[in-house]
Amino acid sequence: MILVTGATGSIGAHLVPLLLDRGVPFRALVRDAARGRALGCDHVVGDFDDPGSLATAMRGVDRLFLNTPGAQPVSGGEQPMIRRQRAAIDAARAAGVSRVVKVSVRHAHQGGRLAEGAHWEIEQYLKASGLGWTILRPGPFMQNFVTGAGTFTAEGGLVGAYGDAGVSYIDCQDIAACAAALLSGAPSGTAGLGETHVLTGPRALTHADVAREISAVLGRPVPRVDLSPDELAATLRSQGLPAGFAADVAELCREVATGSLAATTTAVRELTGREPRAFARFLADNAGALRDGLLAATG
Repeated sequence: MILVTGATGSIGAHLVPLLLDRGVPFRALVRDAARGRALGCDHVVGDFDDPGSLATAMRGVDRLFLNTPGAQPVSGGEQPMIRRQRAAIDAARAAGVSRVVKVSVRHAHQGGRLAEGAHWEIEQYLKASGLGWTILRPGPFMQNFVTGAGTFTAEGGLVGAYGDAGVSYIDCQDIAACAAALLSGAPSGTAGLGETHVLTGPRALTHADVAREISAVLGRPVPRVDLSPDELAATLRSQGLPAGFAADVAELCREVATGSLAATTTAVRELTGREPRAFARFLADNAGALRDGLLAATG
C-alpha cells in the first residue's frame, strides 16, 4: 500500500491517475474531504501538524510519497516544511514503512536559502531514519507559468529576473511519472533505493524563449519584463513579504543568472523509458489554464 501526500497538488494531481491506471493499491492523504472524494481514489483526511492523523494515514502502508508545499515567506525561524516532513518520516518509521520517495529541489545543500536549505535538512533526516529512500530533485516547474501568480504583471508582461540564463524547467507530469515508476514496483524491490535523481526538462529555456513560446500559444505577443534581482526583491517587499524572504529570493535569482539551472539530465528517460515533455507540448496541453492564469494576474 502506497500513501500519497500532496495528492491534490501540482505533482500529486498527476501521480494519482497514474497509480489508478497501474492498479496498485494506494491511498491519498488530503486535508479536505471534498477534494479527497474528487480524486476518485481511497483517501484519508489528515494534517502534517496532527501526529494522530499521520499515524492513522500510515496504517498498512509500506511505501510513502513525501511531498508538501514548499518554502514559505516566514520572518526568520525554521521553515514549517521541515517540521511537517520530519513528522511524516517519524510516523512512517513507527508504522513500519519500508520506502520513502521524497520530492526535494535541485541544488539542495547545507545552508542553502529557502527551499534549498530546508530540503537538505529533510534529506539528511530521512537518510538517518533507517527507512529506504529515494530522492527526486526536480528543477523549476513548467506549471509555474500557468498559475499567473508572480509570473505576469498586471499589464500582462512576463516577469523574469535571470537575465539571459537558461533554465531547464520540468513538467510536473514527468515528476509524477518518475515517482510512479519507483513506487509501483514490488514492495520488496530495490530499484532506486539510496539514489538521488535530478529531474529536468529536455532543454534549457531563456526568458526570451519562454516569452516566445507563450506568445505562440496565446496568439499574441507577450512582452518581457526584465527585473534585476534587487528590483524583484523591492517588488516583493512592496507586496508585504518579509524583507529576509525577499533578499533570499534575490540571491537565488543571482545564482540562476549564472546558469546554475541550465544543465539537463537523462533521469526522466532512465526512470520512465521516455523523454521528458517539451515546454511547447506542455503549453499546448495547458493553454486554457495559461489564459486563465494570465486573466487572473491582469484582473
